[in-house]
Amino acid sequence: MPLSAAEAPLEAPPAPRVDLASEGRRLRVLVAEDDPVCQRIAMRLLTRMGHYAQVVPDGRSAVKAVLSSDYDVVLMDCQMPELDGYEATREIRRHEPSGARRVRIIALTAHAMEIHRQECLKAGMDDHLSKPLDIHALAQAMDRALA
Repeated sequence: MPLSAAEAPLEAPPAPRVDLASEGRRLRVLVAEDDPVCQRIAMRLLTRMGHYAQVVPDGRSAVKAVLSSDYDVVLMDCQMPELDGYEATREIRRHEPSGARRVRIIALTAHAMEIHRQECLKAGMDDHLSKPLDIHALAQAMDRALA
């Protein structure tokens, strides 16, 4: 049976726009990640969502940046040189002034099991995202940071 031409080309529905800046607040985000590809992906996604972001390549630099600047959120890779994300988080929490607003630290890890999420929370992180980073999961985490 011969096929006839379609009357109109099939089109995929447009991808939903992920824009948290419309909530009236752009977050200042520090991306602590040693992998250049992961750095670029995180920066691209955060920029697309309307947030301001900076990158540091290791845990020691993350601690220094957080203690000397005012970030709303830190995306913290768990496995980095110099100081891993767990120890960097503990160090940040030790030096945060009591009564002050805590920076929200979100783990970035290739480990997606519940035991790894619990390790992150035990270290003082507030949330957990699995790699590869997904824009919708990141948007939800940023939304929780805004709450």
